[in-house]
Amino acid sequence: MFKFKKKITIESLKDIDADLTKIQDLDILLERILLEARNVIGADAGTIYVKELVEEGGQKIEKLAMKYSQNDTMQKDLPPGQKLMYSLFSVPINDKTVSGYCGLTQQLVNVPDAYNLPRGVPFSFGKSYDEKTGYKTTSMLAVPLKGADGNILGVIQIINSLDKNGKTIPFSRNDEKLITHFAANATVALEKAKLMRTLILRLIQMAQHRDPKETGTHVNRVASYAVEIWDSWAMRHRLPEFEREKIKDDMRVASMLHDVGKVAVSDMILKKPAKFTPEEFLIMQEHTVHGAVLFDNPQSPMDVLSRDIAFTHHENWDGTGYPGWIDPVEKRTLKTGSDGKPAGKKGEEIPLSGRIVALADVFDALCSRRVYKEPWSEKDVLDEMQKCSGTKFDPELVEIFFAIYPNIRQIQQRYPEAS
Repeated sequence: MFKFKKKITIESLKDIDADLTKIQDLDILLERILLEARNVIGADAGTIYVKELVEEGGQKIEKLAMKYSQNDTMQKDLPPGQKLMYSLFSVPINDKTVSGYCGLTQQLVNVPDAYNLPRGVPFSFGKSYDEKTGYKTTSMLAVPLKGADGNILGVIQIINSLDKNGKTIPFSRNDEKLITHFAANATVALEKAKLMRTLILRLIQMAQHRDPKETGTHVNRVASYAVEIWDSWAMRHRLPEFEREKIKDDMRVASMLHDVGKVAVSDMILKKPAKFTPEEFLIMQEHTVHGAVLFDNPQSPMDVLSRDIAFTHHENWDGTGYPGWIDPVEKRTLKTGSDGKPAGKKGEEIPLSGRIVALADVFDALCSRRVYKEPWSEKDVLDEMQKCSGTKFDPELVEIFFAIYPNIRQIQQRYPEAS
């Protein structure tokens, strides 16, 4: 049954603005901005674009890269926890499309009927998505996201304004005022999140200088997988939405830093173009301890998650992982195994965040090329993930992983390996 979204006033946007500024991660913020923009003016669907440099013909040109798309009509037909699948693409910043024209002119564009554009407009409407999905795009509203320096950061394109009966209607002048006000404040949050992402990627680049495997695309994929798994786990366990959203934001940032402890491991180990000897592997294992020490004396919930993930993402469900029961600061064994070494943590002794990132990290490693191996086939990877359920991985998380696998595949498309 259709549920009408009541349109709000400029005054009630203050709470939304405040919530957006609290979000630290860029990807989570982009998805949230699109959701709130649609809610503000009661729209059924939408897409958010970000300006990026795209390489074409040996040159880098500015384009609007589509980051997230939402569609309530199509989403309601999907299983719980599964997100809408869509193709990732970029559009030129020119006058040929609605979003490109909005980015070019940095002006709001209101289209009452996409199939009957007013005479004289330079842009056209591409019908391929509608033809492929059976969805009918009618009213469109594109608003620019302009930075403090006046440059375009991206474009929000909202589709199909709905009245209280679920009928598609044109966007009104009041909608234009609301979305313009919303976009101005959303841009402030967006610039803050971009700065956070830049700082994190610089930390990752430090690790990358030491370990060539630690790339920006790898950490973005692992963190994105982790967020999807966490969110599905939280919905399954009926966590309140506000708690899910807050932890999801912290999880995204913390998961990107899972291997930051590698900055303290010798180059001779990290850059070895072959498998490690047993002695070298023991040294390599210390990156978990080094990472945990970086977040000693945590100042925020994100610090706690970062510490737990860095320290425990190589523990195994059956207790055969590392570093086990030791104090990372004092290097003191807290529980000894039968072999005289620190006992491995097992089962729910491992923090949930560590169990999630363990699965996400191994999956991405198996799918990726390394100096000592080629990427595994998709079938072999999935067989291995299933085989490791109950030994290396938390069985419930493996079950969730397979349930949301379409979401996982889409993340791989969003962050492909550099060619």
